[in-house]
Amino acid sequence: MTRRTSTAGRIGIAAAVTALLAFTLFPVYWMISSAFDPEADHRGSDLLPAGFTLDHFSRVLDEGEFGGYLANSALVGLGTVLLSGLLALFAAVAVARFRFRLRSQVLVMILVVQMVPLEALVIPLFLQMRDLELLNSLIGLTVVYLAFSLPFAVWTLRGFVAAVPREVEEAAYLDGCGWWGMFTRILLPLVAPGLVATSIFAFIVAWNEFIFAFVFMQDDSKYTAAVGLHRFFGQYSTDWGAVMAGSTLITLPVLVFFVLVQRRLAGGLAAGAIR
Repeated sequence: MTRRTSTAGRIGIAAAVTALLAFTLFPVYWMISSAFDPEADHRGSDLLPAGFTLDHFSRVLDEGEFGGYLANSALVGLGTVLLSGLLALFAAVAVARFRFRLRSQVLVMILVVQMVPLEALVIPLFLQMRDLELLNSLIGLTVVYLAFSLPFAVWTLRGFVAAVPREVEEAAYLDGCGWWGMFTRILLPLVAPGLVATSIFAFIVAWNEFIFAFVFMQDDSKYTAAVGLHRFFGQYSTDWGAVMAGSTLITLPVLVFFVLVQRRLAGGLAAGAIR
């Protein structure tokens, strides 16, 4: 009876996992298959594409100038990742290791910033970027995304830094390490998994965001990929083949970035254990 119950439990778990994977991966399959389907606009409910073509990708890259939009998104995304990671790491060390007045209030304010809806900040940030003459600028857009990714990065990294025992740092000092040597050789490998996690979040925020890029960018050549994809939606019709091809091109860099960073995440965990 116990063996039958165990077998039935495994079958139930396998069925649940299969159903979850099918539910999760089906939209991805539909997007990719429609991107290569020559009859994407008239596909309807057919599960299989009518054929294979690269015309949608050619139209998106050549006529839609989508390559420039992807380059803009890459610049903004990588800039956001680098700046947020560097600033958040130093801020997390300061909050976790030093004692100063209003320390708890600072942590609470960092968390409260994350609760403000993005739509409520469009007009204030637009006016601020206008006064700073950073409208229609990739640098200004990077600064805006940095402001949204920093609170989460600081809060997350603060937990990783606080989890590192102080005795490890003291041992490094006793072995002759200065502060910078302790930071780069001891603390940084131990908090590398948290840094990778915050980098993934910052990149996804900068890569997929639409509202601020649409409002702040007035020059078509400076649109990001998310805004550039909107050009294929017409008032009375939609070029679904181009939309699916553009969506596929937007998704691929995120997957590549995650695969590369995920290896670093595993390496950081191993390095932290060895240290």
